[in-house]
Amino acid sequence: MTFTDAPLATQTLVTKKPVARRPVTQKARRRTAKILTGIGLFLGALFAGLPVLWMLSSSFKSNSQIFENPPRLITETFSLDAYVSIFTDPVKMRFFFNSYVVAILVVVCTLFVALLAAYAFSRFDFPGKHILNVVIISVQAVPPITLLIPYFGLIVVLGLYNTYAGLVLTYMVFTLPYAVIMLTGYFNSIPKELDEAVRVDGGGTWTALWRILVPVATPGIVSAGMYTFVLAWNEYLFALTLTRTIDMRTVPIGIQLLMGQHSYEWNEMMAMSIVGSIPVLVLFLFFQRYFIGGLTAGSVKS
Repeated sequence: MTFTDAPLATQTLVTKKPVARRPVTQKARRRTAKILTGIGLFLGALFAGLPVLWMLSSSFKSNSQIFENPPRLITETFSLDAYVSIFTDPVKMRFFFNSYVVAILVVVCTLFVALLAAYAFSRFDFPGKHILNVVIISVQAVPPITLLIPYFGLIVVLGLYNTYAGLVLTYMVFTLPYAVIMLTGYFNSIPKELDEAVRVDGGGTWTALWRILVPVATPGIVSAGMYTFVLAWNEYLFALTLTRTIDMRTVPIGIQLLMGQHSYEWNEMMAMSIVGSIPVLVLFLFFQRYFIGGLTAGSVKS
């Protein structure tokens, strides 16, 4: 008697329903955006800040330690010799004095002329107004290096070579257009009713400008002043071309003069760069609120 295999049990296919994925909530998207933004800001800060930290570290080293292998950001021994050499050398301190004199004079002269010009462009209609605006904008588009030789000849003819006046007038050519454009936009955002109220009270144009508009436009003035100071403080090419003697050189030229024919004073170069960057850093820390407000306030006309 033989036994046959039993028939196979029929198999039923059971289809599983797909699991519904939870939609990405707005909160999760914001969290992801914050994380990515934080990573990007950290990488950007690292890229921008690492050279500054390396420069600061090198200013506390000797020349032999700067080129040690492997290079180290933090050394075991710190030396103040580079800073002592700068602050005890009257020639190097003269570089800082010249930079302060030139930068402050450029800021004062630029802001004074820019305030008058911006007030005229914002509040009055006069023949040639559009042409002057085009000329001011065109000056901003010209690369400064192309004007080096013409300005050198002009400064020599005027007898201003190797003087503060020659540097100040030359720098104003590059700082004044930006200041005029910025302050004009800022004045355009201030209602003209303020001017009319001053005239009703018996005041004139001069009173409206200095008693009303200037205090209101403080953020814009601070922003233009900081830009002017930074440009005059850091400028190298014209300072090198329009001066001849050591007693008229500025900080950027002083740093370059530390590069000798046979050896470079790297630690003093780094120390002078750190000391030279302090005025700009202090200005930004003290006027940061006005600076950020001034950059945006003049962009929208009320």
